[in-house]
Amino acid sequence: MLVIFRVASAIPMPGIDRVRLAEIFNSSQFLGLVSMFTGGTLQNFSVTLLGLGPYITATIIMQLLTMIFPNLREMYLESGSEGKAKFNQFSRFLTIPLAALQSLATVTLLKSQGLVTQISLFDLGTLIATVTAGSMFLVWLGEIISEKGIGNGVSLLIFAGIIAQIPVSIGQSLVAFEMSQLFTYIAFIAVAVVVIAGVVIISEGQRNVPISFAKRVRGRRMYGGFSSHIPLRVNQAGVIPIIFALSILLFPGLIAQFLSASSVGWLASGAKSVAAFFQQPATYGIMYFILVALFTYFYTSVTFDPKAISENIQKQGGFVPGIRPGEPTASFIGHVLNRITLVGALFLGIIAVLPLIVQRAFGITTLSLGGTALLIVVSVVLETMRQINAQLTLREYDTF
Repeated sequence: MLVIFRVASAIPMPGIDRVRLAEIFNSSQFLGLVSMFTGGTLQNFSVTLLGLGPYITATIIMQLLTMIFPNLREMYLESGSEGKAKFNQFSRFLTIPLAALQSLATVTLLKSQGLVTQISLFDLGTLIATVTAGSMFLVWLGEIISEKGIGNGVSLLIFAGIIAQIPVSIGQSLVAFEMSQLFTYIAFIAVAVVVIAGVVIISEGQRNVPISFAKRVRGRRMYGGFSSHIPLRVNQAGVIPIIFALSILLFPGLIAQFLSASSVGWLASGAKSVAAFFQQPATYGIMYFILVALFTYFYTSVTFDPKAISENIQKQGGFVPGIRPGEPTASFIGHVLNRITLVGALFLGIIAVLPLIVQRAFGITTLSLGGTALLIVVSVVLETMRQINAQLTLREYDTF
């Protein structure tokens, strides 16, 4: 399935200046991020140019809608595997119109840059249908991998797309390599190893809140009387805050670049000032860091409800040692979560601005420690390792 994914990403569509397209993607951080998630398919203008972007967007929208519609939240959290299957089905349905809209927006963007030749309405409809079908084809491949393979198929496809860009970056670095930069490259590799180790530690880090269950006698049987814990992860929000912050931060600059070519004098002047403001590395880095930290707290509060956790513990006859059940337990869990989320927010903020820091420190433009890509790769590798270890343990148990 991964080979089929890479073959599909190399099938191009006609009517595009690919050399000019590559230059635009290299100069735009927003388009570079989108190309990273698509595995370079957008930059190649292939039949799967949107990659899994529409499906990721649909999944995030559905998760946010669970906070607005209680029935949807109940279906996602309390209906078991059947409810989650229906939730995923809704996400796939939502992917189709999102893919059509994103393909139309992409073609419009490329036409405004003079990259797409004049096409008829029929050709435009054919292109949108092809790109939408390509995105749904990748979703289907991901579902097959999830069903027949090991781990989450969609995550593995994103992982494969990111990894596929590494040989290109290494090749460009070897071409531009000079002996005078040997120490710089060695220092870059050392920093990369330390950063990867830090990402692994933070991704695996969690705070265990102890839970005790009282003994209960029902008929002639005794239940309970054991201890457990609630794992509160340091990075509870994953990579979602970085995506949210980057979208909000880069959208004004992207709009300003389009408006800077306006025939209205004051509009073009204002747009150029806004674009210049967002292109300053220091301003961009500070705003990026702050937005990532704020979105980390926001998304954690959306996806993790201490009050609901406290109610579930109380219904099962459990309690946190030294804390009264009910509202005090919810306050305690919320207090602990806020403290460890601070570490996770600072970590995600540093990961987000890491490419700016590394490129400024080492002056290497062909290689980059992409924080978002690094976080995704590490998370997928760790999850795949857990899946493989679980399969090996199950096989050894059956053999024994």
